[in-house]
Amino acid sequence: MERTFFALGAISAAVSVAAGAFGAHALKARLSPDLLAVFETGARYEMYHALGLVAAAWAAARFGGAAPAWAGWLFLAGTVLFSGSLYALALTGVRGLGAVTPFGGVAFIAGWLALAVSTLRR
Repeated sequence: MERTFFALGAISAAVSVAAGAFGAHALKARLSPDLLAVFETGARYEMYHALGLVAAAWAAARFGGAAPAWAGWLFLAGTVLFSGSLYALALTGVRGLGAVTPFGGVAFIAGWLALAVSTLRR
């Protein structure tokens, strides 16, 4: 699991950088300032949780147990739901896509809590 989460974290970080560059250069003239801010929020939170995936990989190697795996899968699900819905909302303008975003936020929070639990268990 460690290698999987480390690789997924690195890939997600690369996607986040690419999304940020795409937003700054290709979308700046095409999106309203509000939708551009939505897109940038998606990219920023994807980067935060790419680092969370790397931390989950480290915790899995260091502490073992199920909690780091839960953290990693929750970070991954959160990225798809939170950042993915924000990217889709910004690119399509379909406001209903924003209804998915809070579920991703909850997954992020649960992932960080699972990561904390992984360090406390022996």
